[in-house]
Amino acid sequence: MLGADSSLDWVLILAPYRRDAEYLETLLKQHDVIVRRAEGPREVAKQLAEEPGVVVVTHEALSPAALGIIAAHVADQPSWSEMPIIVLLDKAAPHARIRAELNAKWSGSRQIFYQRPVATLELLSGIQSALLARLRQREVRDHIEREVELRRELNHRVKNILASVTAIFEMTRRSATSFDQMTKDFSGRLVALSKVHSVVFEAGGEAADLTEIVERTCSPYRNDGDDRITFAGPPIKIKRDAGMTLALCFHELATNALKYGALSRSDGRVRLEWALSSESNSILTLRWTESGGPTAAEPSKPGYGMRFIRSALRGLFGSPPQIIFDPRGLRCIAAGPFSRVC
Repeated sequence: MLGADSSLDWVLILAPYRRDAEYLETLLKQHDVIVRRAEGPREVAKQLAEEPGVVVVTHEALSPAALGIIAAHVADQPSWSEMPIIVLLDKAAPHARIRAELNAKWSGSRQIFYQRPVATLELLSGIQSALLARLRQREVRDHIEREVELRRELNHRVKNILASVTAIFEMTRRSATSFDQMTKDFSGRLVALSKVHSVVFEAGGEAADLTEIVERTCSPYRNDGDDRITFAGPPIKIKRDAGMTLALCFHELATNALKYGALSRSDGRVRLEWALSSESNSILTLRWTESGGPTAAEPSKPGYGMRFIRSALRGLFGSPPQIIFDPRGLRCIAAGPFSRVC
């Protein structure tokens, strides 16, 4: 049996004569079903607009006005809806003709006919079955709405991904000195992008663990137990977009270290650390420190990687990172409110 707290669990009664409406209302209320009555065309239209679970119509209520109002409501239903209508007909009524007429006028409804007098248990069972059928229809509606929303979200994400890929390609193209270099750099950046999306997908939500993002991004440099890049920091969940930005920055730093910095030598190492302050307005700090490589020197003209890192980290944290060309090795320090990335 349906409970009284269900928003679907109410019945609209159209019974203008005798004591039919009172009887039906008393019967249904005894079984925790909410009941409303409607008298007159205006009231019928108003109650129908509030989407009853089931409509119960007696023979006497089948006036031309009521037929037309219900027909208009049924015709305006969405595709998932097939409103249940229970019709109580007199024994002497021309059942076949009435059924044919109502099937034609209310073709978008689910009609159930009873001949009066009808057993109380039979009528109650029919109304409860109709309410359950309506509940299933609403579940279909909710499923359709979720599907539509998921498609919209997928479309939005695909557009964002394509925009990111386009931007990465254009910046890679402008900074490349050869086709082979462009191909290699572009491929590496796409791999970094895809790894972040994998982390977020596997996390099952909009946030992902920073440690997992770092692990995936740095995994190519941590083969056979030779950890060229080590990292440490507390477990932190960050937003998908923030994770993508950081992964691309880590990828650019690692690529730069492989070409010019610590990873260009066998004994070179990189240490990536992050920390979160304990104050109420927590500050997230990231530190990339290289050692054991050639002497770091600031280039006369920064390449795409450094320009991207400065721009991306500034946009993420609200302040530019410190990129220090220390003779002992490159250092990059970025800090900002944790609320910007979580």
